[in-house]
Amino acid sequence: MNFTIRMGIPEMEELWNRLQSEYRNGTISKDDAGLYKKWGKALKLLSTNPRHRSLKTHDIEALTVRYGEKVWQSYLENKTSGAMRMFWVYGPDKQSITIIGLEPHPEDKKNGAYDRIMLSGLPPIE
Repeated sequence: MNFTIRMGIPEMEELWNRLQSEYRNGTISKDDAGLYKKWGKALKLLSTNPRHRSLKTHDIEALTVRYGEKVWQSYLENKTSGAMRMFWVYGPDKQSITIIGLEPHPEDKKNGAYDRIMLSGLPPIE
């Protein structure tokens, strides 16, 4: 089953649209181009198989408790300082995944690192 990927609003949708626009018109920075390509690849994998090996998807209990629904984390990159992670939830319907955050990996899991991660709200059901 393929999932429809939705962006949490307003932050995720604005970021994705900006990266996409700058990439298409050739004004994107080198760092943003790298992020755009890695994020795009991760979104494609997520839409076809949220448990794809390279995504290393797992739930984040601290965020699940804070937001009241299961929050998942998938890798955009690994083995690099500040490796980017994508945070998401299933929904609002059974065939949708909503991206609610894009953050560097919190380096210190023991001291409430996930408490510092701020995720966007879920978009309204259309």
